[in-house]
Amino acid sequence: MGANYREANRGRSKAEFIGKMGDCLRELEETEYWIELLMDEGIVRPPKTASLLGETHELIAIFITIINNAKKS
Repeated sequence: MGANYREANRGRSKAEFIGKMGDCLRELEETEYWIELLMDEGIVRPPKTASLLGETHELIAIFITIINNAKKS
């Protein structure tokens, strides 16, 4: 996600920025999936992943807002 975020901020156009931010969002959603899978399968206990999952949810909300605002402007 970090590399895509850097690329988004160096985008040559608004469309490129939005596209790269969309890539970031997809990466965050994939991260959410893997954390949930690890928890569901009992591989990692929820207390150890709760903060990571919380941060992932916060970042997803932030990136959705950024993308929506970029599309509006």
